[in-house]
Amino acid sequence: MKSIRPTTLLAVLALFAASTPAFAAVEMLNIDKSHTNVGFSVRHFFTPVKGEFKDVKGTIAYDKDNVSASKVEVTIDAASINTNNERRDTHLKTEDFFWVEKNPEIKFVSKTISVGKDNKGTMTGDLTMRGVTKPVTLDIEVLGIMSAGKAGSVAGFTARGKVNRKDYGINWNRALDNGGTMLADDVELIIDVEAKTPPPPQPAEAAAAPAGDKK
Repeated sequence: MKSIRPTTLLAVLALFAASTPAFAAVEMLNIDKSHTNVGFSVRHFFTPVKGEFKDVKGTIAYDKDNVSASKVEVTIDAASINTNNERRDTHLKTEDFFWVEKNPEIKFVSKTISVGKDNKGTMTGDLTMRGVTKPVTLDIEVLGIMSAGKAGSVAGFTARGKVNRKDYGINWNRALDNGGTMLADDVELIIDVEAKTPPPPQPAEAAAAPAGDKK
């Protein structure tokens, strides 16, 4: 059997390294809903009225060496809407608005991300709400990412944008006697996200109790 010359071995290793993606630069983060706010604001008569969705989950594949290659996926429980008014929240869950019985989830999947040296930029993606998917553009900022010791990493992000609710079939409104409408069509999006390294998988529970515990 012929031995492999050292120069040949080095050439093979170099070729393998060149053709292997640098996965280490991409960090998988889970959205921490206890430190995240997915909020919105819409004009009611004259005044902006704010609300939020309490139940949100998602992942961020963050590429620190090439942020534009990062990916974001978010799922929101539409029934978790909260505007600090139970009667209004009940109405918002009906067919007049989010129709949560038929459309329980709101989803966002990023398409492109562009961030400058000041950590500010834009993100485009598809927003699915009430069974309708439309492209949206968000102004984003990477607030930072740091090591949290044994817990892994923690990162912060903000996103701001605007959508027209009628694009998603949310058309309910009320005409005013003096002209105009009770609600604006445009809805401001106010999103602040904290994301963390997911915890390691927990070991499976023992299939059976120790023999000494059996009765």
